[in-house]
Amino acid sequence: MFKVLSSVWALLLGIVLIMLGNGMHSTLIGVRGGIENFSSAELAIVTSAYFAGFLSGARLTPVMLRRVGHVRVFAALGSFMSAALIAFPLLTEPWAWTPLRILVGFCMSGIYVTAESWLNDAATNETRGKVLSAYMIAQTLGIIGAQGLLTLGDAATSVLFIGASILVSVSFAPILLSVSSVPVTEAAKAMPLRELFVEAPLSTVGIFLLGSVYATQSGMGAVFGTKIDLTTAQIALFIGMLFAGALLFQYPIGWLSDRMDRRKLIFGAALMGGISCALGWMAGDQLWPLMAAAFFAGGMTTPLYALFLAYTNDFLTLEEMPAASGALVLTFGIGAISGPLVTGWAMQQFGPYAFWLVLVVTFGAIALYALYRMTKREAMPADETESYLGVLPTASPMAVETAGVWAAEQAEAEAEAETEKEDPARP
Repeated sequence: MFKVLSSVWALLLGIVLIMLGNGMHSTLIGVRGGIENFSSAELAIVTSAYFAGFLSGARLTPVMLRRVGHVRVFAALGSFMSAALIAFPLLTEPWAWTPLRILVGFCMSGIYVTAESWLNDAATNETRGKVLSAYMIAQTLGIIGAQGLLTLGDAATSVLFIGASILVSVSFAPILLSVSSVPVTEAAKAMPLRELFVEAPLSTVGIFLLGSVYATQSGMGAVFGTKIDLTTAQIALFIGMLFAGALLFQYPIGWLSDRMDRRKLIFGAALMGGISCALGWMAGDQLWPLMAAAFFAGGMTTPLYALFLAYTNDFLTLEEMPAASGALVLTFGIGAISGPLVTGWAMQQFGPYAFWLVLVVTFGAIALYALYRMTKREAMPADETESYLGVLPTASPMAVETAGVWAAEQAEAEAEAETEKEDPARP
């Protein structure tokens, strides 16, 4: 593993720094919006704007990469993002923050696509799984660490926004100074959503609903904390617990995923997520029960995303995976745009604790649909499924495609090894 990391450490360091800056900004939006007396509905629009920009960036960045190259695109996106972060405290109005959030989302998506293409190019077939895992861990650690940085300044001033901008600006140095090759970037045309639904209805519906869950947790979590009068440090801890749970539960759920009917695991994880959110609603403003609810709810969300990707790949050929990856990211993005809008409306109408109720309903819908799909299709034997790889909801179509292909090749290699073990004389 050390040899693998030694070849991509600069890229991973840059990603950690980017996530520190972006993680600070995401939580800071909710905290500063509360200080400026933005309503829940206004902050919901600002939150959704990020995911609208993110989805646009995932579609357009490959085109830009082919036209002007990785280095120019990466540097340009970094400059725009750094400038946008500084601009937030200059005009604290929802109508001004919304286009800035679209710009930040667009830039972050493009940064992911570019960095992931470099990582993919730096990895070999033997190391690709480890490189992708290290990349996902670096992202998560960056987001968690960002929450601690929020306690070092006053959210009512511009200092934290400036700090986030500095981190993003500095992050490009190790990446741009370390990469030498120019990888080929091909954007596969996304599979039509109707076709995706026919091939994998559970994944299509589930990943749409999960997009709503993820965007609500990561975008509206700080808004919820602000509305129930948590301190900045408590809000930072709340968001940190969402991602800490994701980091902890990724491995055990992945281990189970390769050994049982994935639909049962999807049902169980969604049910646990819903119960955790119900307990969060019952906890009121009690701090540690709230943190426990965030830990388990966040701990189910990210592994569910990887579960849906793995379950989809079980029914696709290797040739279909690139197009399906684009369709899945698109479906998730549409859900992510709609989730905060629904949650913001509910919080505006019924109070801040509607945050938990929307999550309960959404997790419950995933669980019920998984239960329904179990009655419509026979379970695939565990030894015939693709390998699981923990992919984050923030991954671009390129990373999703790479992970899917790696998982398919890994599963095929394991099947061949098992066959040789059972029948050594077979050629």
